[in-house]
Order: sequence, then C-alpha cells, then structure tokens
Amino acid sequence: MNFILDAVIVLGSIALIAAVVLFVVSRKFAVAEDPRLEQVQEMLPGANCGGCGFPGCSGLASALVQGADSGSIDGLNCPVGGSATMGRVAEFLGMSMAASKPMVAVVRCNGSCDNRPRVAQYDGLKTCTAMHMAGAGETACGYGCLGCGDCVAACAFDAIHINADTLLPEVMDDRCTSCGACVKACPRNIIELRVKGPRNRRVYVSCVNKDKGAVARKACQVACIGCGKCEKACAFDAISIAANLSYIDYDKCRLCTKCVDACPTSAIVKVNFPVRKPQAPKVAEATEANVATKMTGGASVDNVDVKKKEVNA
Repeated sequence: MNFILDAVIVLGSIALIAAVVLFVVSRKFAVAEDPRLEQVQEMLPGANCGGCGFPGCSGLASALVQGADSGSIDGLNCPVGGSATMGRVAEFLGMSMAASKPMVAVVRCNGSCDNRPRVAQYDGLKTCTAMHMAGAGETACGYGCLGCGDCVAACAFDAIHINADTLLPEVMDDRCTSCGACVKACPRNIIELRVKGPRNRRVYVSCVNKDKGAVARKACQVACIGCGKCEKACAFDAISIAANLSYIDYDKCRLCTKCVDACPTSAIVKVNFPVRKPQAPKVAEATEANVATKMTGGASVDNVDVKKKEVNA
C-alpha cells in the first residue's frame, strides 16, 4: 500500500508543478486578441470556401483587421458576401473600399456530344483528374471538358450541374458566388471567373483549344481556329490571339457582339442577349416607287411635276 500511496503523491506533485508552470507560461506569453477580429468574422458569411484566398473566413477576418491597421484593405474581398458584405466590414473598420464588379463562373467549352464526337471509351476512375492524367479523354480534343463532374463536387452552393444531353457543366448564375472552387477543381482550366456584365450579359470565347485551326476543327465543330476575324471586327481592342486561341478581355469588351457575327465556327458565344428580330424587306417603298414610275410613263416624279407646272403656265 505504501508503494501505491507514494506513486499517487509523486504523480500528483508532478501534475501540480506542471499545472503551475503552464499557468505561468500562458500568462507570460499570452497574446491579446483584437476584439474586432471576432466581430468581423461574424459579418462574413461563414462559407469557408477559400474563394478569398485565405483558409476560411477567420483568415480573411484577420487579414482585414491587419489591413485596417496598416491603412488599406484593397485587394481583400469576399466573393460569397459580395459588395454588400465588404461594405459593412469596411464601414465597421473605418475604411473606404471600391465597389467590386460581380463575377460568375463561365465554362469555356461548347464541345457537346453533337459538336465533339467520341472516339474512345474511358474505363477507369470517373473523375476529371484521373481521366486527364490517363490521356486526352474520350474525344480527340485534349483541351475540352471531360464531363466527370469534379467541378460539381467542388461547388458548395449547388450552382453547377452536368447537362444530361450535352454532358457539359452548366452554371446557375443566381446561385454562383464566384468562390472559385470549380475553377481550382478543373484539371484543364476550362472554367473561368468573368464579370457578370450589365443585365447579366456576357460575350466570351467558349473554347480553350490551342491546336492549329485544322486540327482543332477536326476534333470539334465549334472550336476556335485562331483565324483573327473576331480581332479585326472588334473596334475596342478587346480581343487578342495567342497560341491559336482568341481571348476576350471583359474589361475592354463593350458587348457590341460584332465578334460573335464574325466568328466562322460559332466559338464565340453571347449570353442573356435578346433574340434579334428578323428585318422585314422594304417592299412597301419599292412598290410605291414602281407605281409612281408606271403612272408617269417611266419618267421621274420630279420631271412630271415640272411638266405640269409648264402646262399650267
């Protein structure tokens, strides 16, 4: 029994000493937490999506508080909360912040089953990453969408789904928070965050194929062939061509859609634009002109009026 009692006393003493040491160390090396940190974090949506570039909302809150202390929070943004959330945070921290343009995820591939026929069958792990590592996929295009849905699995807001007919992902604009999770999940960098645009209208090149024109067109009917017609049609210097691929700068684009009409392969698409009404031929004006000519015996109306005036005189 004495051994047991001695062991209890020794262990208890060690625990007591360790507790005292931990208490002293915690007091001596304690770091005072800024009370604003918790308040800013409560203002954020709490999605912890990482779209801001930090590991969760707590990381962004810490960066915002530190930025306010240094005098600027420019470059810090919560894509989920948007301008409204960032405005409240900036007001709370006593800072001014420029309003950011709302963004949305865009799938830059239009290689549906009709436009991009299958030439092989993949039998393996059904993820885009695995299929991409295995080769070009089931089509001849080594740049296009693989359709396994890695972007769907990465989205925490149920804003992207695979279309059963085209086997391509489609983004729901009203649900997309532009967090960028789908952009990071795509192994072929097909998905891009672009400005929503006025009235949610956008114009972009729905292709990322960098092969030469003939090779790209053979793999997909709506591939960009780098012909440069869109670049020539643009009056705002918004289109550039690099590596056989056109790209539209959304900061320069004025949504005139001339590039859409100029594209010979329909690789450039426009979203949420009203459907143009077909212009009726000017038949009425031509008919009136014909009738006037017949009545005057082939002479112009002005000549007939002059002759009438001469007779009356």
